[in-house]
Amino acid sequence: MSQPENHPVLESSGDSPVEHAIERVLFLSRWLMAPFYLGLAFALMILLYEFARGIVHLVHVLTGPGHDDIIIGILALIDLSLIGNLLLMVMFAGYESFVSKLHVADHADRLDWMGQIGFGDLKLKLTTSIVAISAIRLLETFMNLENVTDRNLAWTVGIHGTFVLSALVLATMERLMHK
Repeated sequence: MSQPENHPVLESSGDSPVEHAIERVLFLSRWLMAPFYLGLAFALMILLYEFARGIVHLVHVLTGPGHDDIIIGILALIDLSLIGNLLLMVMFAGYESFVSKLHVADHADRLDWMGQIGFGDLKLKLTTSIVAISAIRLLETFMNLENVTDRNLAWTVGIHGTFVLSALVLATMERLMHK
């Protein structure tokens, strides 16, 4: 894949040929991240399979007597969709931040936030998604309280609290950095 001739890193600016070669290799090495994002796309397909299994399970639960099982099943589906959204955010924002621009500006379905999320914004979105996923897990635990030990409940609450605290600290740090 040829790079534009006028790119500052690829232009010769009086540097030694060795320095120029090192800079070129470092700049082009960003493409080593592309397989990671393709792997995340594959993980999204696996998540879709798990979502389909969850739908099938939910249909089977509908015929049973317990409405708590239906709510837990729905929460599990919401959990999977949030994880899918998380994967999409990391794939798109990561690819555009670290590899190359996605050339979909004229596509009718282009997402409004594409190309506008920086690394700090991505960290905040990831953290808030993790808090939401953790909250759903905590709610699932509360819905199934009779089958949960006090120790597991305490760990679930503690881990969720840690995620919430981490999100608050990260959001505060980002806000202070932008002032």
